[in-house]
This record gives sequence, structure tokens and C-alpha cells, in this order.
Amino acid sequence: MAAEAGPLAQFAIKPLIPIHIGSINASYTNSAAFMTLAVVLVSALILFSTRSASLVPSRWQSVSELAYEFIANMVRDNAGQEGMQYFPFVFTLFTFVLMGNLLGLIPYAFTFTSHIIVTFALAAVIFIGVTLIGIVRHGIGFLKLFAPHGVPIWLLPLLVPIELLSYCIRPFTLSFRLFINMMVGHMLLAIVAGFAVTFGIFAIFPVAVDAALILLELLVACLQAFVFTILTCIYLHDALHLH
Repeated sequence: MAAEAGPLAQFAIKPLIPIHIGSINASYTNSAAFMTLAVVLVSALILFSTRSASLVPSRWQSVSELAYEFIANMVRDNAGQEGMQYFPFVFTLFTFVLMGNLLGLIPYAFTFTSHIIVTFALAAVIFIGVTLIGIVRHGIGFLKLFAPHGVPIWLLPLLVPIELLSYCIRPFTLSFRLFINMMVGHMLLAIVAGFAVTFGIFAIFPVAVDAALILLELLVACLQAFVFTILTCIYLHDALHLH
């Protein structure tokens, strides 16, 4: 009960539409609902801003074009021109994570990017995807990624296991970075907001701190979406170019 009423209550997953298939609980939850909302909002923004595209862009068209150019430049700078064939996936990934982070800043909303199962699922898809791209593109030569060119042969028995371990932990570091940053930030907001209730007439102080934290969380929400996406581009570069 304490957890339900405390700062952890905002992370509780609650079934909205109970669905049970045998022993499998496939209920439609508040987390799934906000993921759906994120997809709908991003899709609506893109469709609305491009349905009447003109040479002189409107405000909304400018937003979508800036987002397009921002992600396109990120892909080209970090994965090379060859990486542009995967631009639709990278663009979708960035907008989905960013919208999820921003939705979580709305009071009483649910931050699905603060759950490790969500961030790890995204990271696992990225890890498996870039690994398959590397294998399909280079075949057995993909193993050269773990033995950089120019390294002395006598160092390979030490270097290859380190490189392999570093490669295999990518989905964990990628998912934990986003999950931890979003969870800790929202917990801090809830804790400081709780002080406002107990401080009475002096509640203005924790409220002011919370307002500052919200601005900081807004920056963190955008930054974490950027970091998640740029690391994806770097992993894609490794799969395409092996260096």
C-alpha cells in the first residue's frame, strides 16, 4: 500500500482491458495505451503537417521538416550515406521515444519509457537488427568487428573477448540508460511534490523546485531520445562499415 501511495505509484502498470489467452495475461494496460497514444500523436503530427505541403512551409510543416533534417543529418553523420536506407526506422524510433518521454511530463500521465521491459525490447530489436544487417552484408567477415585492423596477433586472445563482451552488453547499456534517467527524474518530481503537501504555507519552495525540475526533465527527455537514437546510428555504422 505504501508503494501504491508513494513515488512508485506512478510506475504501476494497470490493466484497462483484461485479456487472458490461456495462462497468458495479454491485457491492454495503461502502458500500452500511452504507447498507442504516442504513435497516434506522432502519426497525426506528420500527416497534418504534410497534407498540404507548400514551397513556403507553414509552422507545422516547418516542425516536421526540421525533425526530418535533424534525424537525416544524424544518420548521415554517424552511419554514412549508406545508413540512409534505414532512415525510416531511425526516424520512427526517435519520435516514438521522444513522444513517450514528453507524454510522461504531463501530470497523471504514464511514462512507458521508465519501464525496463519497454526500453530493453526497443534495444533488443536494435541489437538483433544491426547484427543481422552486419552478417547479411559481410557474412563471416562480420567477425572482423571484434578484431580491429592493425592490432598485433598476440593481443587478439585478449582483445577479442573484450570486444565481444562490449558488443553483447550494448542492449543492456542502451536500455538501462533511458530507463534509469526517466525513472529517477519522475521519482524526484513526485518526492519534491510530496513535500509541498506537508510544508503548508512554505509549500512555495518545493513547488518552485518542482517547476525547475520539470524544465530539467524536459531537457532530459529530449536529450535521452537523442542519445538513444545516436547510439543506434553508431551501432548501425559498425554493422555497415566494421570500424
